[in-house]
Amino acid sequence: MGMKTKITLGAVVGIVVIGAVSANSGDGGGEGKSDNRTSAGAEEKPGGTKGDGASGAKPAEDKATEKASQADQFKAFVNKNGTPSEKEAVAHVTKVQGAEEQNDILDAADVYTDFTGGIMGEGMGPAKLIASAFADWKQSENGLVTVYDADGELLGNGNF
Repeated sequence: MGMKTKITLGAVVGIVVIGAVSANSGDGGGEGKSDNRTSAGAEEKPGGTKGDGASGAKPAEDKATEKASQADQFKAFVNKNGTPSEKEAVAHVTKVQGAEEQNDILDAADVYTDFTGGIMGEGMGPAKLIASAFADWKQSENGLVTVYDADGELLGNGNF
């Protein structure tokens, strides 16, 4: 194959992949049916109840954590549900990015800590605990959480 043919073939494959990913990331409305609801969720009926009859109203505790940063939400979850070693490791978390919106196609979250020294420093062991605790907090069919030190160097990662 010539060079131009390889480039053209690569571009076509790239466009097809992008099209497939964007088609899968839609709202799932399906078959051309329009849904003119703007504020009610897909499983929520008018009046604040969900399809299973449960109330759509959130307790005050959930509303408070909804406004907190992702790092604060993560820390609160681990402090409530984690092991003592996970609680100690998560105390070093300074920032969490990418944990809010997930599409189960390729979810990626970043957790930043105050550890120093990169992969050879003190944070490599706790990074695995942080990744494990993150997997307990968020679930995805295809998620990857990456833990970084204070300088932005990779400490570890894990699936969630």
